[in-house]
Amino acid sequence: MKRRDFIRTAGGSAAATTAVAASSGTAAAQTVQPDFTELEGIDGGIEDLRGQDEVTVQVGASGNGGNVAFSPAGIWVDPGTTVIWEWTGEGGDHNVVTTDGPASLESPLQADGSYEFEFTEEHAGITNYQCAPHASLGMLGAVAVGEDVPTVEVGGSAGGWPEDLAHEAGVPIQKHYVGIASFLGIAVSLVFTFYVLKYGESPNTGQGGA
Repeated sequence: MKRRDFIRTAGGSAAATTAVAASSGTAAAQTVQPDFTELEGIDGGIEDLRGQDEVTVQVGASGNGGNVAFSPAGIWVDPGTTVIWEWTGEGGDHNVVTTDGPASLESPLQADGSYEFEFTEEHAGITNYQCAPHASLGMLGAVAVGEDVPTVEVGGSAGGWPEDLAHEAGVPIQKHYVGIASFLGIAVSLVFTFYVLKYGESPNTGQGGA
């Protein structure tokens, strides 16, 4: 193989390696989350907490222009999970009251303390709730229970989901692994190119045939 042809081939291989790695990274970053339509534009974040028997949501967390947020605002849990709402003591009196959905949440209006609710198979689906005194300020929350809930596709970073979702989907790829693989692929191509140019077939070195 002539030097010029080899450089063209090696360069194409490196570019292909980068393109494949980049596309793999994009695919790995794609995941799903419950369709929390009520939480669009609401502070507090969304978290996948499946696999845990007990999870905690802060009441009166910083957000929505004050200490009037649930954190996380949206959670995805398994049936049998106990959710504990813990008051931060900030933002005045708050409560947790269902607005729609299968679970009936109704905590007292209070400035501190906690409220527990166990979500069972009977509560499968999405339950939306609010803090009644601060609902107009955006103090809203939602709980998705089980696998049979409406979902939407989101980017890995945009949705704030843990990377384990990719593993659960059978794609054990982390974005930093994709970056490392891309770097190594390009480095190997460059080293191989240098070696062939220095020691391989070349009219200038007199080695090899036509």
